[in-house]
Amino acid sequence: MFSSFLIGLREGLEAALIVAILVAYLVRTGNNHALKRVWLGVGAALVASVAIGVVLVLIDESLGETLEPAFAGTMSLVAVGLITWMIFWMASRAKGISAHLAGEMDRALATSTVAVAFVAFVAVVREGAETALFLWAGINAAGSTAAPLFGAVLGLGTAVALGFVVYRGAVRLNIGRLFTWTGAALVIVAGGVLRYAVHEFQEIGWLPGEDNVAIDVSGTFAPDGVPATLVRGIVNLSPTMTWLEVIVWVAYVVPTLILFFWVIRKRDSASNGAAARESDRAAAPSLQDQ
Repeated sequence: MFSSFLIGLREGLEAALIVAILVAYLVRTGNNHALKRVWLGVGAALVASVAIGVVLVLIDESLGETLEPAFAGTMSLVAVGLITWMIFWMASRAKGISAHLAGEMDRALATSTVAVAFVAFVAVVREGAETALFLWAGINAAGSTAAPLFGAVLGLGTAVALGFVVYRGAVRLNIGRLFTWTGAALVIVAGGVLRYAVHEFQEIGWLPGEDNVAIDVSGTFAPDGVPATLVRGIVNLSPTMTWLEVIVWVAYVVPTLILFFWVIRKRDSASNGAAARESDRAAAPSLQDQ
C-alpha cells in the first residue's frame, strides 16, 4: 500500500503542479477565457490514463499461464525504465518547468483554444500514463489486492489537495526537497518492481537460476502474513528470493541512488553558484559608486 501511495503522491503532485502552473499563468496574463480549455485537456488526460490502466488489466487477464508472466515482466521493465527516466529528468530540470510550460502556452494561445487544451492534455497525460503503468506493475509485484489500489487513490487525493493549497498560497512547500526524498524512495520501489520482472522471467525459463535461492524467510514470516505483506507493499520484495533477484536489485538500487543524489548535489551547486553570481552583479554598481 505504501509504495502505491508514494507513486500516486509523486506522480499526482507533478500533474497537480503542472495544472497549477498553467492556470496561474493564464490568470496572470489575463487569459481567463482559456481556462475551460485547460480543464478540458486535463479531463481528457485523466480519462486516457484510466483507460491505459484498464487496458493493461484486460490484456493481463486475457493471457495464458506462459504469456501472462512474460507480459507482466516486460511491462514491469518498461515501468522501471520510465520511472527512472522521470526521476532523473525531474532532478535535473525541475527548475525550468515553469518557463517551459509558459512558452508552450504562449504558442498555444497564439494558435487556437484547441491548442491550449492540447498543451494541458499532453502535459498531464504523460504523468497519468506513467502512473497507470507503474501502479499496475507495482500492484502485480505486491500482489493483486485492494490495499495497493486504495493507497494509490489516497496518494492521488493527497497530491491534488497539496497542489490546490500550494496554488492558493495557503502552504509553502519545499517542492525540491519533497521530490528529492520521494524520488529516492521511488528508486527503492522501482528496484522491487525490477526484482519482480526477474522473478517472472525465471518462472517461464527466460532467465536461469530459479532454484538458486539466496533468501528464504518464509519459515519465519508466512508469505501471506502481515510482515511479508508489509514488505511486499512497501518495497516489493518477497520472503523468498533467488540470487539473481538479489543481485539485480542491488545492482539497480545502489548505483541509481548514488547517481541520483550526485545529480541533486550538482544541480543545487549550480543553482547556488548562479545565485551568488547574480548577487555579485547586483552589488557591483554600488561598489563602483563608492
